[in-house]
Amino acid sequence: MLKDITVSFAPHISGPFSTRRVMIDVIIALVPAMAAAGYYFRTYALILISACVISAVATEWLCNLIRKKPDPLESLGDFSAVVTGIILALSLPPALPVWAAVVGSCFAIAIGKMVFGGLGSNIFNPAMVGRAFLTACFGMLMTTWMVPATIDAAMPEIAASADKMVDARTQATPLAWSKEAIKTKAGAQVVNEQLKDALTGEVGGCLGETSALALLLGGIYLLIRRTINFHIPLAVLVSAFVFAAIGSLINSNAYISPELHLSSGGLLLGAFFIATDPVTAPLTTKGMWIFGIGVGTITMLIRIVGEYPEGVMYAILLMNAVTALIDRFCRLVPAGGKPRVS
Repeated sequence: MLKDITVSFAPHISGPFSTRRVMIDVIIALVPAMAAAGYYFRTYALILISACVISAVATEWLCNLIRKKPDPLESLGDFSAVVTGIILALSLPPALPVWAAVVGSCFAIAIGKMVFGGLGSNIFNPAMVGRAFLTACFGMLMTTWMVPATIDAAMPEIAASADKMVDARTQATPLAWSKEAIKTKAGAQVVNEQLKDALTGEVGGCLGETSALALLLGGIYLLIRRTINFHIPLAVLVSAFVFAAIGSLINSNAYISPELHLSSGGLLLGAFFIATDPVTAPLTTKGMWIFGIGVGTITMLIRIVGEYPEGVMYAILLMNAVTALIDRFCRLVPAGGKPRVS
């Protein structure tokens, strides 16, 4: 006698995994990036991360109330709203006003997630939806990068102590400098000298994407725990590296090195923590490769050919939009072969 089978929304997680465990693993994996953000941007990091997490959780609770859920707090137990808040905060400039971060978090949960029906029904990554909204509404605020506190601390005439940061002190990101190098067709070697700073995080940029080593540490943790598969991160990084290497071979004076491309901006954050979202990523191995290659290629097209210095957010959202088509194209063949059509 056949037993009843319950079919639910994504994410479809097998084995001993649960949505709650996956989200807790992601939070743990993001601890190094949050620690690096706290070290380089001090109270700005603490305030933004707290504001994004609190507003994301509160928005999901409010949406549950509006939808008249029997237990408005039940969905908060999977920590998906917390993960969305942390990832959004780590993708924001340190000097972004708190009210803007709150607006972005509310939009990410309400429009990017709950309007589709909640976790498992959304087609776009909620954190990237929130960031895209902030970029469209507050372009200047989203492209103003603050100098890390460690740089100002080494200059007593600029900062009185390591805990003090001067709002007027801003710094272009390596990717922004690379755009100037492309325009002038020279000077990429100067930008490549920032590789060491990009690895440690002592450069301008968003809260959680400046330290490549911290992101790699978190990504390795997720791989060891088998919370994510290696297919999407590897496809993203390899395709981006190949694309950047081609540009560097064409003109090394105008295009920065592939290593700096991988360690700068949100590529590592996107590859390990955003593109691997089990809800918005393809289900099959072949689909994951296609998805990852698409994210890496579109990112580099925007970085090198486009006017905007960063393209991870747009690449992920664009590939999220075609995930259903990828799953359809890469549909698994059932045991026994394809069914015959009479």
